[in-house]
Amino acid sequence: MAREKLVILAAGGTGGHLFPAEALSHVLRAQGIRVMLMTDPRGAEFAGDFPADAVIPIPSATPSGRSLIGKLRGALEIGKGVLAARRTVRELKPGLLLGFGGYPTVPPVFGASLGGVRTMIHEQNAVVGRANRFLSGRVDAIATGFAEVGGLPAASLAKCRHVGNPVRPAVLAAASPYGRPEEGPFHLLVFGGSQGARIMADIVPPAIQELSPTERARLVVTQQARPEDRERVSGIYAGLGVRAEIQPFFKDLPARLAQAHLVVARSGASTIAELTVIGRPALLVPLPGALDQDQAANAAFLEKRGGAIRIMQSDFTPARLAAELSRLINEPAHLTAMAESAKSAGIPDAAERLARLVVETASF
Repeated sequence: MAREKLVILAAGGTGGHLFPAEALSHVLRAQGIRVMLMTDPRGAEFAGDFPADAVIPIPSATPSGRSLIGKLRGALEIGKGVLAARRTVRELKPGLLLGFGGYPTVPPVFGASLGGVRTMIHEQNAVVGRANRFLSGRVDAIATGFAEVGGLPAASLAKCRHVGNPVRPAVLAAASPYGRPEEGPFHLLVFGGSQGARIMADIVPPAIQELSPTERARLVVTQQARPEDRERVSGIYAGLGVRAEIQPFFKDLPARLAQAHLVVARSGASTIAELTVIGRPALLVPLPGALDQDQAANAAFLEKRGGAIRIMQSDFTPARLAAELSRLINEPAHLTAMAESAKSAGIPDAAERLARLVVETASF
């Protein structure tokens, strides 16, 4: 009797890691392959709707901290996670364990490798993250979201396969032709990632205040803002007479992306994937301070393709944003060209491509 096919996905608690894992899970399950999710305790709290047969919490930690005691505690927690993951894979006997990056995936991938299970990682960004760089030498295959990924060790390049970044079914369903904003309402969507972004609340409203009355009259703003910023942002728009909806989180973000004529956002890998699959122009403000500068590299990719304008946070001022908004609102043909360029960079079947690589790599 043939052994039941099982794949374990390891992903942390952020949308950037969970969304592509969720998209892959849908495809694998449709092919009759069982899926389980292995994550850290924090990730387990956000995985209630994840399409998996089971969610398995595994201890993990970020190996950082100022004190020696803090670093030792982190290392101890990672060690506990490695042992727990190895025990679990020996019991479940999956054909493959696939990690989606971030330190919560280090114990599962490392433990599975020690347990004799085939392993794989998926790198969503244009620059490899530290966790995936650490794991790249141990895994059997590396899937990438971008055709070129900086920072990978030379010895790991032969394992790489470019598949793209899987997007959720809701994103695929929302994909639609871009409606050139010749006249009438101009839909502006502003968001800053799953946790929101204070910088958007501080910069976007005063930038819109600098637009001409005619330009403001056309605007319909949908903006994600933290609860503590919501009243302030709403008040500014109300005072300007700008139609706006301000919420801490939008569950239907793919549909709002499809409705947008222009997007102002961070440049995480999932955001880039959704912009390109749906095909919408964007002003991208990479998250500063990251050691790997992954968001800067992601935004540079889409800017080079003609689908976005990259504005580093140090240059992201109300005056700069107002100038860009004014120009784009009044150049609908340029916006349409940007939308087409973004769409041409999309890989809508990335989940299927990744699923094929999973099946090729697994020991079913």
